[in-house]
Amino acid sequence: MDDPYGRSDLVVVGAGIVGLAHAVEAQRRGLTVTVVERDDRAVGASVRNFGHACITAQAGHNLHLARASRERWIDVGTRAGVGVAESGAVVVARSSEELDVLEEFTTGRAGEAELLGVAELRRRVPLVGGDVVGGAYLPQDLRVDQRRAVGALAAWLADQPGVDLLWETSLTGLEEGSVRTSRGTIEADRAVVCVGHDVDRLFPDIAREAEVERCVLHMLRVAAPSGPGYRVDPAVLSGTSLLRYGGFAACPSLPALWARIAVERPDVLAADVNLMFTQLPGGDLTIGDTHHHTRTVDPFSDDSLDEILLAETARLLGVDRLVVRQRWRGTYATAPDDLLVATPGPGARVVSVTSGIGMTVAFGLAVEVLDDLLAGA
Repeated sequence: MDDPYGRSDLVVVGAGIVGLAHAVEAQRRGLTVTVVERDDRAVGASVRNFGHACITAQAGHNLHLARASRERWIDVGTRAGVGVAESGAVVVARSSEELDVLEEFTTGRAGEAELLGVAELRRRVPLVGGDVVGGAYLPQDLRVDQRRAVGALAAWLADQPGVDLLWETSLTGLEEGSVRTSRGTIEADRAVVCVGHDVDRLFPDIAREAEVERCVLHMLRVAAPSGPGYRVDPAVLSGTSLLRYGGFAACPSLPALWARIAVERPDVLAADVNLMFTQLPGGDLTIGDTHHHTRTVDPFSDDSLDEILLAETARLLGVDRLVVRQRWRGTYATAPDDLLVATPGPGARVVSVTSGIGMTVAFGLAVEVLDDLLAGA
């Protein structure tokens, strides 16, 4: 076990979307890459999400990373056979306060966001309830089938020259010039550790300094509300989504929206709901999600959170009830800063997206991390 397992220019620990984005970028630059993953496939946040690259609603540095990631998603999606749909996103407004925010946002993002009237909104999103007053279309947003995209990307990477994927292999230590794993030592000039919220298990001091916690989500898969013929291509967001994304934060009307939701739906605010949905290829909808920050995840699930999501989604869609196919909880890293990039030792980086936008910014972030890691090489 002490003998070297092999040699690579770069070892990437973690085969979620953040780790694979670094492996794709390294392979693109002609480096040899070994990806180390403790499970036999990706089962974490990268497959438990909406499959939505939320480009336009970002702000500042995140918006820069999201735009760069969009280009990489489309490129690698074509090369790897990962279906990347340029279907955009629709934000449904059901109050004058929500519409005010969207009017301000679309004015500030001319060419990247389009205000929608009720008729056009209903054309893009069938079966919205009768309380809609308008909406917005964000054409730059992307969609993937989250349940297969990361696996398909990993399978494609494994077939590329100079790339190895080691499944069921855990990181046990980093040293300058080598990476120790449960299957042996890999000699490597550089390493990038992308293990999401589990950074505290491997690098507790880094996690403590960055104030990393776990954000636990409740999500569900439900049957299409009007049967197999129901189709909606874009991601669909709601008024609560306006409270979560940085792109809307500067809108002058946002405080009025906060105040209205606080009065009308304090339970929605208490559960930190971002009400949205996307459609899976088979027709079912992925709906969600709630948010709860904690250091250690409670093993017991609160069914009342699912009931809030089901009731609010049914109201959004204008239907009496929804049929549940699956329930699950997602977990991602969260911290006061949206991104964690740390240096645990020479030639190594620890990278986590600590804001729930890994699918949105991973590829752009990988470019910046490798630029820095390879500087002067």
